[in-house]
Amino acid sequence: MTLAVVTGASRGIGLAVADELRAAGFHVVRLARSLTDGSADRQTDLRCDVSDPVQVERAVTRVRGELGVPDVVVNNAGTFFIKRLEETSPKDFSELIAANLTGPFLVARGFVPAMVERGSGHLVTIGSISDHVAFSGSTAYAASKFGVRGMHEVIRVETTKSGVRTTLVSSGPVDTDIWDAVDPDSKPGFTKRKDMLRAEDVAEAVLWAVTRPPKVDVTEIRLVPTVYAPRG
Repeated sequence: MTLAVVTGASRGIGLAVADELRAAGFHVVRLARSLTDGSADRQTDLRCDVSDPVQVERAVTRVRGELGVPDVVVNNAGTFFIKRLEETSPKDFSELIAANLTGPFLVARGFVPAMVERGSGHLVTIGSISDHVAFSGSTAYAASKFGVRGMHEVIRVETTKSGVRTTLVSSGPVDTDIWDAVDPDSKPGFTKRKDMLRAEDVAEAVLWAVTRPPKVDVTEIRLVPTVYAPRG
């Protein structure tokens, strides 16, 4: 059995990644706050808020105890909002950092050492164009995504020659429900939803990266819509 763990897997990119991996033959463990614990053919669902260390430890213990050490871990869970610096409250900032940066740290810390000990595995981190490009209104989000990029790069260094591969997938805007509150179609400088990437585009990139031969390490993938309107 080839085992994959995907966080934030109840909707959007995470759901698309989970479905893509499952269709390719993986047994997929889906983690998300909105899921109910349960199982189906080649799928296990665990309710888990990845920003909560206790819930992550519970999920890691169950996965490793019942299914084993994952072959692939996809750190995808996160949240998003657009607010300028002066509009971002300390609570806004800390909650977004907890979801987007602390969560991936806890999940990686829970699974990567065991993969290193085994001598194989693949950590995929879902980043964003905001992990390398600054956009107005993204103080908190950019801080989290630049932080995720930095953490991922350090994990890459620490796992070099261990048999564990690492891939950072950084995409431009993807048409998921996170844009509902923003309504980019009504705002100048934003990519229109019809022109955005689809969650399946990111999922296909993840599957491609994790199914390369062991001698191939796809360290980073950047995806943007062909029609792309970067906002400043």
